[in-house]
Amino acid sequence: MGEILVFLGPPGAGKGTLASWYREKTGAKHISTGDVLRQAVKDETEVGKTAAKYMNAGKLVPLDVILDVLFEAVPDFSTGTILLDGFPRTVDQAEALEKRLGKKNLEVDRVVLFEIPDEDVVKRLSGRLLCPNCGAVYNLESAPPHREGLCDVCGTELIRRKDDEPDSIRERLKVYWDSTSPLVSYYRDRGKLVPIDASKGIEEVRSELKNISNL
Repeated sequence: MGEILVFLGPPGAGKGTLASWYREKTGAKHISTGDVLRQAVKDETEVGKTAAKYMNAGKLVPLDVILDVLFEAVPDFSTGTILLDGFPRTVDQAEALEKRLGKKNLEVDRVVLFEIPDEDVVKRLSGRLLCPNCGAVYNLESAPPHREGLCDVCGTELIRRKDDEPDSIRERLKVYWDSTSPLVSYYRDRGKLVPIDASKGIEEVRSELKNISNL
C-alpha cells in the first residue's frame, strides 16, 4: 500500500530542498504541480493542450484541469510514496483532491507543515544576492561572497532582486498565509497535520523528518 504526503510551508522554509532530499532518501515520487503542468504542456498531451489554452490567454488554469494533469503524471497513487509539493494550497483544492482520490478509495495520509517565523523568512530571503552578469547566487548567511558585494566568479557588483526586498517578502507571506491558514486548520482538524520547526538547522529538520517517516 502506498502513502500520499503533502509538504506545506511558506517561501523560505526550505520546503523544496527538503522535498528533494526526502525523494533521494526514500525513493518517493516528488510531484510539483508547476513542474508537471509545464511538462504536460511541453509534451502536448491532451490535458496539456487544454492547460496551454488558458496559460497562453494569461488565465489561471482551472482546478479540474490541474487535477487532470496531476493524475496524468501519477496514474497510480496507491503504489509507493507520493509526495505532493506545494499542492493543495487552499481548502477548495484540498477538497477537490480528496474527492478525486476518494474515487480510488485513497486519501492524503499526512501533511507536513514546515513552520518558521515570518521574520526568519524575511532574514533568509532578503540575504539572497544575485550576480546580474553570470547568474551566480549567494546568501549573506549561508553562502556569502568572499569579497563583500562582489561576485566570486566574475567580480560584478551583486544585486538583490525586487522580490527579495523585505517589504516584498512580507507581502508574499501575507498572501501565502491568507490562503494557507484555513488549509492548515482543515488538515489539523482531520488529524493529518505534522508540524516541523523549519527554523532549526537543516540537519535537525531532516532528523525530525526522519522520525515522522520512520527512516
